[in-house]
Amino acid sequence: MSDKVTTRSRSVENERTSGASESLSCPECDGNVVTDEEHGETVCSDCGLVVSEGSVDRGPEWRAFDAREKDQKSRVGAPTTNTMHDKGLSTNIDWRDKDAYGRSLGARQRQKMQRLRKWNERFRTRDSKERNLKQALGEIDRMASALGLPDNVRETASVIYRRALDEDLLPGRSIEGVSTSCVYAAARMAGVPRSLDEIADVSRVEKSEIARTYRYVVRELSLEVKPADPEQYVPRFASSLELSDEAELRAKQLLKNAKSKGVHSGKSPVGLAAAAVYASALLTNEKTTQAAVSEVADISEVTIRNRYHELLEAEEGLVA
Repeated sequence: MSDKVTTRSRSVENERTSGASESLSCPECDGNVVTDEEHGETVCSDCGLVVSEGSVDRGPEWRAFDAREKDQKSRVGAPTTNTMHDKGLSTNIDWRDKDAYGRSLGARQRQKMQRLRKWNERFRTRDSKERNLKQALGEIDRMASALGLPDNVRETASVIYRRALDEDLLPGRSIEGVSTSCVYAAARMAGVPRSLDEIADVSRVEKSEIARTYRYVVRELSLEVKPADPEQYVPRFASSLELSDEAELRAKQLLKNAKSKGVHSGKSPVGLAAAAVYASALLTNEKTTQAAVSEVADISEVTIRNRYHELLEAEEGLVA
């Protein structure tokens, strides 16, 4: 009996390791072997012998009860993204005239690839609306990269621009102006705001046009953009000036005291944040200058001095 069991186990092992044959046969009766995916077993359909068990379930980890739910849960291929005008579903043909092995293509193949690139580009942007969207999303990506904004801000800015395009808000306004205002709004909504001066430095339009277009887009799309909090600027300024965590926390405390006294009302959040960083550096005995803070925050030294005195007065009034 033991010899029979040993022979059977060897037979099963040979069947598992053999990659030559595509189908297995039962080692007991040479019957057909089927896979029971529900129980993770491979069994003989004739005699019921369990040939193997504990097989890997290569199906999805989710369940769907209708076609709509299946389409929503299915994850096949690269994820779609709103930062591309076709959401990343089109084909890109490499500009280098080389094959998969890195070898240069012949003259006839190069001509063929050039024609394919031309037609592929035409198919990707079939009308003026898609060309508009492609240009705007390229601008959004360029400005977000220059400002060091995360991917979620780029996605949000792209969605805002798509909404503006769908609701026909672009006539009479430049593509660059609307895309810049979308980046400005998305950064504020995500809690990583950039000042209007910083946005204007990387944009191709004037500061006044950005502000005007931003107010128009926010009003027409009913975007919920909260007023910028000065504390949101502090980590970036402190990091650029290489200040310690203690100085950063002290700056935030100064701003909280100022808000409790109502000093922040009507003041630029960038100016308040810059002044708080400068004051905290002095209070923690760290070396920095008004000129250095002014360069990092892109705000004048006069503004820093004025807000600096107001913050210290609020601090002293709170202590008293």
